[in-house]
Amino acid sequence: MSDETVQDDPKAKAQEGARAALPKRFYKTADVAEGEGGWFVRLDERPLRTPKKRRPVLPDRALAEAVAAEWDAVEDVIDPAAMPLTRLVNTAIDGVSETMDAVARDAARFAESDLLCYRAEDPEGLVARQTEVWDPLVEWARTDLGLKFNLAAGVMHVAQPPETLDAALAHLAGYDAFTLTGLHVMTSLTGSLVIALAVVHGRLSPEEAWAASLVDEDWQISRWGEDEDAMKRRRRNWREMEAAARLARRP
Repeated sequence: MSDETVQDDPKAKAQEGARAALPKRFYKTADVAEGEGGWFVRLDERPLRTPKKRRPVLPDRALAEAVAAEWDAVEDVIDPAAMPLTRLVNTAIDGVSETMDAVARDAARFAESDLLCYRAEDPEGLVARQTEVWDPLVEWARTDLGLKFNLAAGVMHVAQPPETLDAALAHLAGYDAFTLTGLHVMTSLTGSLVIALAVVHGRLSPEEAWAASLVDEDWQISRWGEDEDAMKRRRRNWREMEAAARLARRP
């Protein structure tokens, strides 16, 4: 972006100012090493630290290498917005690990209003698409996880069985901070606890899960075309979804 463009555009000027305030890359290399309890990322052979000065001990080498790759990709300034996996790891260690019960309960509450429970009444093509993509997931949740959902046509709230909400919380109670962080983010992005659980359990790939959450939106796009701002937001959300899935789903 040219200096003239920045001067003429207040938003661009603000973005340029924010970027100038970011810390510069201060290290030459980013790699991983195995230590007590798991794997950790190193910058010039010094352990990476979270904002609370903790050393992230990661459960597998592949996850550590993915975080290290974000740091290795930094060219000039360290921009957290371009490092979604690092941000989620920090969130898991500095935040979620200290509030596990509250985070699990917040995620489990999505079972009360799961996206998959609210079906279109028309047009016929959208109804058929929702049935094709969502019904197998609802059935999987019932048979494999014991989560039985009531479905509704339209957007009016439909109450779910109390035992379903209890079962959802019981599932989340067994997760570590990394899995719970990733699942919570995926649930928030998709509007569906079932879709997020399907990723954690390997029932869906991250790409399949993302597509399942966008059935309604994709139907509208096929009829009316794309909105540029909405697509930018969608691409940004996909990057978050991809990082969250990597954190929640073990190799």
